Amino acid sequence: MSPSALPTAVSERLDAVRPHVVSLFRIVIGLLFLCHGGRSLLGWFDGVDGSGGTVEAGDWPGWYAAVIQLVGGGLVLLGLGTRSAAFLSSGSMAYAYFVEHQPEKLWPIENNGELSALFCWALLLIVFTGPGPWSLDRVLGAGRPSAAASADPADQEARAV
Repeated sequence: MSPSALPTAVSERLDAVRPHVVSLFRIVIGLLFLCHGGRSLLGWFDGVDGSGGTVEAGDWPGWYAAVIQLVGGGLVLLGLGTRSAAFLSSGSMAYAYFVEHQPEKLWPIENNGELSALFCWALLLIVFTGPGPWSLDRVLGAGRPSAAASADPADQEARAV
């Protein structure tokens, strides 16, 4: 094998597992997002105050954000209504960043908005990548792109699995 063929072989192997890594990425992001909602709404992981406290029901915007995190995170985790749930969840994190964090200082590292920014972009990526093969959307047939929609061999291989 020539040295120039090595990157191609590695790239092909990585392309072959890409759909499964997309599913793993979605599952991890969904679980982490769900945990944030559970912390705020249900007092998981010592709650919002360190002693099991929760946000007050109806409190704007915290309670609504927590509902979106819990429900949206659960849907993204399961891969059910994935793109819609990820889109709404991404938008809520954009709101959190620009309304709650960014007015304090410009950079996320300065205004404690890193999580909002990261969740916003990670969830937006899920909107565009879809749920991957390990999802309820795929099991129920809702997440299957048409053969004409993708000429990517890795995507077509994932549909065959």
